[in-house]
Amino acid sequence: MSPSVRIGIDLGGTKIEAIAVSPTGAEIARRRVPTPRDYVASLDAIADLVGELERAAGAAGTVGVGIPGTVVPGTGLVKNANSTWLNGRPLGSDLEQRLGRPVRLMNDANCFALSEASDGAAAGAGVVFGVILGTGVGGGIVVNGRCVEGANLIAGEWGYNPLPWPTAEELPGPRCYCGKRGCVEVFLSGPGLERDYATHTGHTLSSVDITSAARAEDPHARAAMAHYHDRLARGLASIINVLDPDVIVLGGGMSNIERLVDATTAALPKYVFSDTVLTRVVRHAHGDSSGVRGAAWLWPA
Repeated sequence: MSPSVRIGIDLGGTKIEAIAVSPTGAEIARRRVPTPRDYVASLDAIADLVGELERAAGAAGTVGVGIPGTVVPGTGLVKNANSTWLNGRPLGSDLEQRLGRPVRLMNDANCFALSEASDGAAAGAGVVFGVILGTGVGGGIVVNGRCVEGANLIAGEWGYNPLPWPTAEELPGPRCYCGKRGCVEVFLSGPGLERDYATHTGHTLSSVDITSAARAEDPHARAAMAHYHDRLARGLASIINVLDPDVIVLGGGMSNIERLVDATTAALPKYVFSDTVLTRVVRHAHGDSSGVRGAAWLWPA
């Protein structure tokens, strides 16, 4: 298809965002509604949003949907979605029946990476690793403009590997929701930063307050941020040593930490298996809109 309109849907746990873009990526219209915590109601909401966007654009469009999980090949059923009412459901085929056209579904972290690789901070790069640093840690891989999902549909899930080059203090590490200890996620998520600060000070602060205190030269907050920068560098170095991407794009709430890109980039040479590190680490270009824009880009020109 060579559409005049691409529609992207970001099906989140609290909101459904929808966007219509032109073939060049120019935004035509955008809508947002609360996510119903019900499967059928979610289908209805997505269908209504598509209809609204098409009326605003004056044309029918392709539809791509980013979901907080994956679709099992062969069965077409959703798995691993934290929006649990989607699990075990044939979301793709049900949406196709509602909308009367093909629909493409993709993990939301992959959509983030695709958006930034298509017309964002990594536009034009051949191999892109998109990083989500938020309440959890996720990632997606894009090669030559296409998402890499992998045989087990877990390509890019670096958050559930052990933190590389752990110190004695970091072992065995806090328990992760996946059941293991010491995963990247328990150190680099927002709650991970908060836990590290509380462990060393006995006081509880939010990740936002920790970063603010670090800017104000609080020594405990500065130490927590130094730990975070070094751990992020170690985690990304392990990705570079395996994937060797052209660009790593940071997204999610923690990516907004001041000086995160510079501090992490400066620490990479200690861990990357190369005399020089040519991989660029950059902050997202589209912010919270990357997921929904990436869903729209699931249909190439």
